[in-house]
Amino acid sequence: MALRAYWKGHIRLSLVSFPVRLHAAITSSEKISLHQYDKETGDRIRYQKVDESGDEVVGEDIIRGYEYEKGSYVPIEDEDLDKLKLESKHTIELVQFTDIDDVDPIYFEKSYYVVPEGEIAEEAFLTVREALKSSKKAAIGQVVLNKKERIVCLRPCCNGMIMDTLRYDYEVRESQRYFEDIPKKAKINKEQLELAKQLIEQKTQPFDPKAFKDNYQQGLLDIIEAKLKGKKVTTSGKKPQADNVVNIVDALKKSLEQSQKSKKPRKKSTSKSKAS
Repeated sequence: MALRAYWKGHIRLSLVSFPVRLHAAITSSEKISLHQYDKETGDRIRYQKVDESGDEVVGEDIIRGYEYEKGSYVPIEDEDLDKLKLESKHTIELVQFTDIDDVDPIYFEKSYYVVPEGEIAEEAFLTVREALKSSKKAAIGQVVLNKKERIVCLRPCCNGMIMDTLRYDYEVRESQRYFEDIPKKAKINKEQLELAKQLIEQKTQPFDPKAFKDNYQQGLLDIIEAKLKGKKVTTSGKKPQADNVVNIVDALKKSLEQSQKSKKPRKKSTSKSKAS
């Protein structure tokens, strides 16, 4: 049974074009959703679109616009927006290649699995995938998704490829305005620097997302199950105890000791992550 595609279109690289499907790589369906309701009647709370006078406005009377001065708008119709996206509709246009490490993680937004659409597209798809693998590059392009033009990064992933939408430069705040009061260079005590490096080395291991648990999600599920069974709600979470540490050197030494005690021999894992 074929999985339902989020989007269908083409990848175009110069004169090469082949059909592909996108599938959302991230899901929120496993997360618990809470709703608001009236505690007296049990009726679900619904939100209505109202104007400033408090009157409800029907959907057909609602339009979008840009507020160029307080209370004054220039209307933007769907037809206006359609004119902006016609040229790149349903095509992932690859325009350049780059080292994946050159893309700052702060620009990554959403991820999609990319698969070929039918056997005819497979040869071109595999050629691009293998070329990216052997050159250790990522492809950068643009595509229209949800009526907006996105920058995208295409890279190999397992047997297929993964496409990440990227934020535009104007969407990312300039970091220097937040870091300007932090000195670029500082005189660090050699002992504490060496201890910090040792602690990093001690705790270095391959990233395994399965090793991390969503304690909030599990705790919320425990509360729901207890309430459904009419039991008293209890939580197993413990508040972290603050250690009375005199200085950073003592803290680092204590951290190293704790790390050495807790570290157990780990068997090398042969399994690959979902997006390896």
